[in-house]
Amino acid sequence: MTMFDDVELQHLRRCVELAAEALAKGDEPFGSVLVGADGTVLAEDHNRVAGGDQTRHPEFELARWAATNMTPEDRAKATVFTSGEHCPMCSAAHGWVGLGRIVYAASSAQLVDWLAELGASGSPVAPLPIQQVAPNVAVKGPAPELAEEIRALHYRFHTKRKPTPPA
Repeated sequence: MTMFDDVELQHLRRCVELAAEALAKGDEPFGSVLVGADGTVLAEDHNRVAGGDQTRHPEFELARWAATNMTPEDRAKATVFTSGEHCPMCSAAHGWVGLGRIVYAASSAQLVDWLAELGASGSPVAPLPIQQVAPNVAVKGPAPELAEEIRALHYRFHTKRKPTPPA
């Protein structure tokens, strides 16, 4: 089982809050935080695909932000915390920009399982693990402590916010 320290869990909890903000705005529940080597939160975002641009994932936005606002050295020392494991598009952006490690709360495999339980359509992109796309990126996740909370957000989104997901 993966163990997370208090600081990692604090950042992951913020990602879940950002995912809930996305859901409240009618978007898919994903949120991410970019943290510098010194522990400073540099940027954060949530999913913004409801407007029709399916590339508006928070991980992709943070990669763009980092490319514009950080040196290559600082990017390599930074960590992206995220509510859900990067999709292949976001993994590639992360790798191309040269960001450091990724810490995620829920895995792509978990999301695939949750969507299958709901009979919801999956992604048009294969749910590849981050390291199949960006093999040199250090990855940590999932966080069992947050799985049910994230699962509930996805159930709310995919069931038009019915109150309780099945057990």
